[in-house]
This record gives sequence, C-alpha cells and structure tokens, in this order.
Amino acid sequence: MTAERGMEMADPYGLRRVIEPQGSMPQPAWKIDHTMVCGDDEILIDVDVLNIDAASFAQIKEEVGADEAKVAGKMQEIVTERGKHHNPVTGSGGMLIGRVAEIGSHSSKQRDLHVGDRIATLVSLSLTPLLINRVKKVDLATAQVEIEGQAILFDSGLYVKMPEDLPDLVTLAVCDVCGAPAQTARLVKPGQTVAVLGAGGKAGTLVLAQARRNLGNSGRLIALEYAESSAAEIRAMGYADEVIVADARNPVKTLTLFEQQVGLPLADLTINCVSVAGTELASIMITKDRGLVYFFSMATSFTTAALGAEGVGKDVDMMIGNGYAHGHAELALDLVRSEQALLTLFQNK
Repeated sequence: MTAERGMEMADPYGLRRVIEPQGSMPQPAWKIDHTMVCGDDEILIDVDVLNIDAASFAQIKEEVGADEAKVAGKMQEIVTERGKHHNPVTGSGGMLIGRVAEIGSHSSKQRDLHVGDRIATLVSLSLTPLLINRVKKVDLATAQVEIEGQAILFDSGLYVKMPEDLPDLVTLAVCDVCGAPAQTARLVKPGQTVAVLGAGGKAGTLVLAQARRNLGNSGRLIALEYAESSAAEIRAMGYADEVIVADARNPVKTLTLFEQQVGLPLADLTINCVSVAGTELASIMITKDRGLVYFFSMATSFTTAALGAEGVGKDVDMMIGNGYAHGHAELALDLVRSEQALLTLFQNK
C-alpha cells in the first residue's frame, strides 16, 4: 500500500505502510512500503549515514565476507526485499543520521523540527522505511555506512537533534546504543558486584562508565572481553576493577576464569553487550542466585536464556534490553562529554 497525501486518519505508528503480513506493526512486519512520499504525519529525511546494529553487521560480514562491496550489496538486497534495513537473521537494524527534507502537515513534530534540521533517529532501522540510492562507503570496523538515500520517520518515532559540540559519527555511535547506559543508571546500586560482557564495544564502554558512576568507590566492576587489544583499552580507561579476557561462548571456561580472578560471591548484576550469539549461558552462570541478567545484546536468544537457566538450575531474573528509556540520548551524550577517556575512545574508534 502506497502512502498518500491528504489522509484523514492519524497513523502515528506507520500501520498503513505494512505490506506483509497485513495487521502487523512495522517492526515485526516482513515487508513495508518504502515509497518516499511524505504522509501527513510523517517526516521525510535525506539520509547521510547508517549505523548498522553490531549484531546485524557482524552477521552480514560472516555471511558475505569482510568486503565493502559485498556488504553494500547485501544491505541493498535487504532494503529492496523488505523496504527497511531489517536483518532477516538477527532481526535487528540500526539507526541513521540525516537532514529533514519535509514535515507532514499534521505531524506533531512541527513544534520542534524544521526543514533542514540535522537529526539522528532513535528508532530502529528495522521499522524505518528506507530507500538506498547508492552506498558511498562502508566502514567495516565501525559498521557506519555512508549512503545517498531517504527514510521516513513516523509520528511516534524518536529522534535527537545533532549536537554541535560532538563529531557526527561519535553522536551516531553513542545514540545507537544509548539505551544501555540509561538502563545501567537505573539498575546499578552502590556495593554491588557488576559484570559487563562485551565491555570493549560501544555499548559496553558506555555501560562501564555509567556503572562506575553509580558504584563510586564501592562494589566491584568486572569487564569481560574477547579480544586482548580491547581488554587493554578497557584497562587504560580505568573504570573496571578487573578485566577478564574470555570467550563468552564457552560458559564453563568463562565461569572458571571469573571464579579464579574475582572469586565469590558471583555477580549481583550482569549486563550482556556482546554482538555475537551464544553468550547467554555465560551471562547466567557468572550471576549469583537471585541476581539479575540484563541482555542488551540483539544477538540474544531468549529461548536459549530461559531454557539454559532452567537446565543449569540457576534462579536468576532476566531482563530484555529495551533500546528506549526516558532521556536516554541526553544521558549517553552527556556521559561522553564529561568522561574524557570515553570521548577519546569513541573518537579513535
């Protein structure tokens, strides 16, 4: 169904753009209409950069190889088939930076936005109508992709105006995972033992910085990272009390290393930011009974987590990572502004 001007009924969630299956919301839908005609309560965006979700980008590189042209081709294939960048394997997308090209006559965003404003969307590409005319550059290290194209933001869609005091690509990288430090700010309590898996990635480093703020000089903050090079960066930042180099896809080995380097009790709170599959059980096993595991990673299989906890007899609470929390973008950007080590790391990356 093609979006048309002059509609009479409000459609804040973009339901009229769903093609398959009918009745679905845009995010879980298999295919949506990505005709770049701005509806009355939509925003049309000229897109500059896509920041592909880490789990999605890792899966694409694994499928087609670490080759810019092949990754670009796969992205074009996904968008052509689905009308959005919604990875059919991981189910995740990413976010974008662009300039407002048109504002619908009935859009609630007229109060805040103007044509020409540069914004970063805070909703997933997995629900955002997207048209890629040309892929200009693929950064295989950062998952940031420069394109010529357009996108639609629904009236319910979240965004942040691009700040002038931070580089665009830093803002994009931070906003892509800003739900993680916001939830960390809510969850971490003084005196806790907190473990962070995937601590060297974008989400992981933000979580470490926020967790350290919450803990202050109390408790213990444990960083787990697969690569020694990333572990060295974490040590240099100074947030973690212990840094463990471990492959979290091996839960027993990870637990053994945790017990050897940290001891007991196990973690009160474990935050999983890993971008590859198969780390659910490691997260569960390093968490104490009646502790909490927060799965921010989009590579998480919640079936594996639920049945795995049952299988190893672990009585832990598990929380699904929500990409949205009130004030999440502002919190994450302020965190980067005020933490020089964090800002330097994001700039270098």
